[in-house]
Amino acid sequence: MTFYEGIKDVDSRGWLNDILFVLSEIKSEVVTLDDIYMFAPLLKKLHPTNNNIQAKIRQQLQILRDNGVVEFIGRGIYKKIEGNL
Repeated sequence: MTFYEGIKDVDSRGWLNDILFVLSEIKSEVVTLDDIYMFAPLLKKLHPTNNNIQAKIRQQLQILRDNGVVEFIGRGIYKKIEGNL
């Protein structure tokens, strides 16, 4: 079972899906928080009751980091792990 399959909460899965989509839209291997924050208006549309979009983005990136999807390089910089995205 993958970590994703273990997530039963639909909202949590939705956020992970949305962040994975954003990462796939950014074509470079290394991404910054600023790159991802550019998608905040879209994420706000998808999750209109969330008033802390940037914090939620960082939280989801930590989950993806902990599960080997991205590598935290430092100071808001992440590297996509090939084959896991």
